[in-house]
Amino acid sequence: MRFVLYISEYLIPLVFIYIVGFGLISKVPLFDEFIEGAKDGFKVVFSIMPTLIGLMVAVGILRASGALDFLTMIITPVTNILKFPSEIVPIALMRTVSSSATTGLVLDLFKTYGPDSLIGRMTSIMMGCTETIFYTLSVYFLAINIRKTRYTITGALLANLAGIVFSVYITYSLFG
Repeated sequence: MRFVLYISEYLIPLVFIYIVGFGLISKVPLFDEFIEGAKDGFKVVFSIMPTLIGLMVAVGILRASGALDFLTMIITPVTNILKFPSEIVPIALMRTVSSSATTGLVLDLFKTYGPDSLIGRMTSIMMGCTETIFYTLSVYFLAINIRKTRYTITGALLANLAGIVFSVYITYSLFG
């Protein structure tokens, strides 16, 4: 394990030295290429910024208005039948939209129940088994100008649902 830690400490500086060394040997104008890459990065950021702001505002409205709590209350009878803790329902719902909002919810759960509790462990496994679908799609699809998502959203939502189901199954199998 120490060997992996030792390598990981020096890997990023070595990659940086390799890139600069390769550029110098290849006689590439490194600073000019860096400036061009930074300009392209800013273009991407400005093109996706309205979508990201819209997502952040929507998440803020969901949390502040109590709509998320209301959705949780509606879904709770079904989740109780499935032995899915109702405390985790907001995380399962929010995880598809925003990672940072979900992280805030996870921290609230950790403070309330503790990270070593069944709910804390289930939440941690769920965070590893799911993805922020709408954020990821908006960033990557807008960056390369894809307008028709076809089956991507359906497939991603099904994959997230599978991640949620198996995170519950894994948690009960290992810790339940």
